[in-house]
Amino acid sequence: QVQLMESGGGQVQPGESLRLSCAASGNFFRIDSMGWYRQAPGKERELVALKSRVDDTTYGHSVKGRVTISRDDAKNTAYLQMDMLNFDDTAVYYCYAVIRPHAATNTALAYWGQGTQVTVYS
Repeated sequence: QVQLMESGGGQVQPGESLRLSCAASGNFFRIDSMGWYRQAPGKERELVALKSRVDDTTYGHSVKGRVTISRDDAKNTAYLQMDMLNFDDTAVYYCYAVIRPHAATNTALAYWGQGTQVTVYS
């Protein structure tokens, strides 16, 4: 059973920074892509950042230039450094990963974490 565990959410003031972590656990062959989506109240879930195992990186347009995603594949962990946070960044941030369970197949499965709250307040 694969699980994604997020940490690092919290409450900050505008202009401050946060670093989120997401660790994958369980039995699997390889993590193909790993990153974050977020969902604010009343809005659809949107991409924040996604990084493939070959370092292809995609950032959401609303956060580009203010966030940096990195991966430590030895620890099955991804990190999201968020700087210059503003009120629009308030949301639940969900870790997302595409994981290949077995080396013998090309099948990959998508997993979601339970989410961590980020609140920007004045």
